[in-house]
Amino acid sequence: MAGKVRVGVIGLVHDHVWEILEQFRGLPNAEVTSAADVNEPLLSKVREEYGVERTYRRYDDLLEKEDIEAVLVYTENSRHADVTEAAAERGIHVMVEKPMAANLEQAQRMLDAARRYGTKLMINYPTAWFPAMRHAYVLAEEGRIGRVYMVRYRAAHEGPKEIGCSPYFYEWLYNAELNGAGAFMDYCCYGANMCRWILGVPEKATAMGGTYVRDYLTVEDNAILLMGYKRAMGVAEASWSQIGEGLPPRYTLILNGSEGVIAAGKDTFKIYTADSEDWRTLEAPPLEEGKRNGPEHFVTCIVEDQPFDSLLSPLYNRDAQAILEAGLISMREDRTVHLSELGIEG
Repeated sequence: MAGKVRVGVIGLVHDHVWEILEQFRGLPNAEVTSAADVNEPLLSKVREEYGVERTYRRYDDLLEKEDIEAVLVYTENSRHADVTEAAAERGIHVMVEKPMAANLEQAQRMLDAARRYGTKLMINYPTAWFPAMRHAYVLAEEGRIGRVYMVRYRAAHEGPKEIGCSPYFYEWLYNAELNGAGAFMDYCCYGANMCRWILGVPEKATAMGGTYVRDYLTVEDNAILLMGYKRAMGVAEASWSQIGEGLPPRYTLILNGSEGVIAAGKDTFKIYTADSEDWRTLEAPPLEEGKRNGPEHFVTCIVEDQPFDSLLSPLYNRDAQAILEAGLISMREDRTVHLSELGIEG
């Protein structure tokens, strides 16, 4: 592909978009040319602070008028499918921010659209660019801790409003229809994604959650999702009410194996193996070129016509969405839900 990849942005109400735009500034082979959002203050910000001159109030107008090869979707979760379908129909590649959608039906539509039109679809997870978590996976694949039988990921903070998210962001996070749930969708999605990546599709899921601390919410502020496999289990924890750093951890991946355990954060990780009989704290090696952040990987795979890493792929994330859907049914009906009930087989 000659020249720079021309990229549009649809939706500015997900606060992660501003870091993503900063990362695009550092790419020599891509250019963000246009943006669409219904909120004029956000369009003003993208023009004034990020130099994106052509802006629209309707995403249909952007897709119709702009000569772009790719689009970033930073809308509410429930709008990912509509935008992805409209872009794919025009042959435009898509990157959406995690999770894939607000529900399984929407995620399936996105997977189907990418397959039907032969376009690329990447679901961006910030944790995909944590060197320690990447390296933990590599060591587990190499057998450094034996057979992995438990994967646990905890994501926690004081709450979207409490940590300073913009009202544009937290107002839809607090809306079950737009987000898909509350803290469960926002944060258990990480664990579902990682368990799909490391362990595969589970046989069953059980979840519980509720509004335990943030009484002003109509969605759950804490949740836990359990994923059952034949010889393993996964745990995804979510909290919008955790106070303080340290223990319990805010963002930590723990892999338990038959011969050891790995606890990974962003850059450093600890490993304990049966032969060492001691904890070692190690620095993860830097990420390789083309896989250092979401924009770089997205553009590299477009330019080189390569598939995305599996944990970012539409298939894996459709499966992760099915795990989340099973969890929501479990909470609603107070029972364990088998993935086969949703048409998903391991």
